[in-house]
Amino acid sequence: MNGPLPRDPRPRPVPGASFHEMWRELAPVGRDATTGGYRRYAWSGPDADCRAWFREQALARGLAYETDRNGNQWAWLGDPAQGDAVVTGSHLDSVPDGGAFDGPLGVVSAFAALDELRRRGARPTRPLAVSNFGDEEGARFGVACVGSRLTAGRLTREQAHALRDADGTPLARAMEAAGHDPDAIGPDPERLARIGAFVELHVEQGRALDLSGDPVGIASAIWPHGRWRFDFAGEANHAGTTRLTDRRDPMPTYAETVLAARREAELLGALATFGKVAVEPNGVNAIPSLVRGWLDSRAADQTTLDTVVAAIERAARERARRDGVDLTVVQESFTPVVEFEHALRDELNRLLGGRIPVLGTGAGHDAGILSASVPTAMLFVRNPTGVSHSPAESAGEDDCVAGVLALADVLEGLACR
Repeated sequence: MNGPLPRDPRPRPVPGASFHEMWRELAPVGRDATTGGYRRYAWSGPDADCRAWFREQALARGLAYETDRNGNQWAWLGDPAQGDAVVTGSHLDSVPDGGAFDGPLGVVSAFAALDELRRRGARPTRPLAVSNFGDEEGARFGVACVGSRLTAGRLTREQAHALRDADGTPLARAMEAAGHDPDAIGPDPERLARIGAFVELHVEQGRALDLSGDPVGIASAIWPHGRWRFDFAGEANHAGTTRLTDRRDPMPTYAETVLAARREAELLGALATFGKVAVEPNGVNAIPSLVRGWLDSRAADQTTLDTVVAAIERAARERARRDGVDLTVVQESFTPVVEFEHALRDELNRLLGGRIPVLGTGAGHDAGILSASVPTAMLFVRNPTGVSHSPAESAGEDDCVAGVLALADVLEGLACR
């Protein structure tokens, strides 16, 4: 690939101008009018609209568009078969009532960075690609980073086919309804072998950059983290006629476990959250027969994470015995600590002037999943409030443009030498 980027007839006289145009186009998709949050769940209608938007952006720029066997989207500049490609992107799905920036900022910035390279007259010598990894948040089927996990062989076809949403719809059926072949999913080592570097831009999910006064940072590592399902099984009965001493009520057991999670996390400097709960039969005047809660826990190192989760489970079992409740704990997903490749991380810092803050994060990302297969790195854009996974999530326009320009500098340095 010896020539410049394909010519785009649309004028882009101002750095970052295309970012604002794309952001306005994507902003209404999947947004709930009542909460103001986003409900872009995997293989849903809003997800299909986001995927259509991605395809339109790729084709408008003369990029070669494709969807891989796991439903991830790719927009290629140059021949993928050449290998040693530089890939950037993120995801477009959301958590329930999530914010606008988590995921989409990375995808929109990736296309805008290619526009910036075109404006500069850059001549790539390596293939470039923009990616949208499917079902990163795991909001519908309960496992995060499904698209990248499948691609990297971190989630098997059998495990994926066993996933179901809250309505009982299997992942395979949802994929098929969206026009994708669920029997084709699985590891994709040939695709990963084409990638020489993956750089994911993401809004910071914390306030480190706001406190340091920097618009852009570089990730050092992702904390180990996982999800555990706690099933508290008791006995359904009448709330108005059953004596307290006769009850096998799993709700107090669950409540005590939530408090224990907070207590143990504080003691060890970790994070532990019960953010999702399902109750059966879920009646106001009925003692529950089952309370199912999902624990999300993260820590700076593996030993601390193992210790805090074990302490939470121990507290849950002690209370369950007192309440006559049965407890089952299932680990639904886990990601070990990710140390981004130091050489690539240092190269990003050099390309950005050598004065960029380097910071760790407790949030999981596709870059973390792919790091065991390809060299990966991450850029963070300042979040002034630190709020994420919420409609209040934000990033300033100037900071978003700074992120685009930083990503363009990185892509130019890596792929246009």
